[in-house]
Amino acid sequence: MYKKLFFLGILFAGLFKSQTNRIDVISQAVYYDGYAATVTTPVPAGLIRLSNTRYARKLTDAELNSFKAKIAMRVTIGALCDNYDRLGSVFLAMVPKNQPTYTVNDANVKRIEAARYITPFMNKNRSPLEVPFTYDLSNLYSIFHDTALRTAYDMYMELDVFGVPYAAQNEVAGCSGRIDVFSGTLNFFSTDAGATATDFNTLAPILTYNRLNNYNSTDVPGETIRIVNFNLPNPVTNAQFYVISTPHGANSGGEEYVRRQNYTYIDDVQMLTYTPGGISCEPFRVYNTQGNGIYGATPRTLAGWTSWNNWCPGNSVPIRGFNMSTITAGNHTLKHTIPTAVFNQQQGDVYLSVYMQGKSNAALSVQDVKTVDVSIYPNPTADFVNIKSKAEVASISLYGIDGRKLSETRGESRIDLSSYTAGVYFLQIVLKDGITFKHKIIKK
Repeated sequence: MYKKLFFLGILFAGLFKSQTNRIDVISQAVYYDGYAATVTTPVPAGLIRLSNTRYARKLTDAELNSFKAKIAMRVTIGALCDNYDRLGSVFLAMVPKNQPTYTVNDANVKRIEAARYITPFMNKNRSPLEVPFTYDLSNLYSIFHDTALRTAYDMYMELDVFGVPYAAQNEVAGCSGRIDVFSGTLNFFSTDAGATATDFNTLAPILTYNRLNNYNSTDVPGETIRIVNFNLPNPVTNAQFYVISTPHGANSGGEEYVRRQNYTYIDDVQMLTYTPGGISCEPFRVYNTQGNGIYGATPRTLAGWTSWNNWCPGNSVPIRGFNMSTITAGNHTLKHTIPTAVFNQQQGDVYLSVYMQGKSNAALSVQDVKTVDVSIYPNPTADFVNIKSKAEVASISLYGIDGRKLSETRGESRIDLSSYTAGVYFLQIVLKDGITFKHKIIKK
């Protein structure tokens, strides 16, 4: 993480010293109580208020043309009347060309989450009064510059930060009765110095800020699993996948405080393994000007931080990823799972975003995706495992832990394990719409 911060510091220093293009997208926009009715205060010039927690602005053709190969983005959040750590994001929204406005839930809008951050505990009466978050988003160059994509869509940047003022109304001087929670600023800086422009021409927004848990938002009951199908009309080379996730749940034993391994698969092949957190939060203590139970009164050791923290209030969320040199045309399945997640007292969520960029022989396009609506139960089981899905089941194959195929059923939505010994098995499930994925089953 320190290397990442050091890199971003060098990136910004280089941008400021070299011939730099700067675009000020959103400046000091005021955000309001996320639970209140949408406010009617005047909207800053050029912005759309999508909600109390999100503003959007369309990038002009001149701005899009001006982006250079190395792109840095800076988000600056200012303290108003929310003194807790909150979640915020930057989204790139692709809106049908010349559509004058849109809503957050507009089905015609394609959206990717470009970056995420966690606000610090801030008291508006204590310095520093704002916190910066920085990112390297050079991969967006291909999107900003592709004329075919821009013919179909207008490009909007959205800056989101959720906040509520209730604690600050009682704890922060000057906040009584107020519902303004943060201010937000979004800037881009770009340069060609020492950079090679990306040339992706395929974009698949696979998941965008998708809520995942194991009690009421999962594709496999009782487990923390998201399964998504996406279709590529042409083969793709140099496919780059970008993954953003954060676990939440501030209750006792909540997912914020227990570090767990995450696994991402493409077509049943494990591509990414990571455990959130694992860094010291001390570099961000300076921005946490409101007393809180995360930082405490004295510095923690590195071991003290890494034993439990998943993220730091006041820090950017890492953008993780993986590469596939070649991915074929047709249907593909992404599965993201957190096998040991508990969600104590059925509280908390993981928010997950994934998108892919790559190179194909076709013009740049934005591919549609769909979440697989499937249930696999019971698991563990003493006998039958049932498959429930909107798409009919074509076949179910049972494999031992050694990879040997043990049985197969066709045209049935369940498979019988009653004759097998207790242990771990794997199902390969093929749906009639072409989706194929594997899932681990425990036989009691």
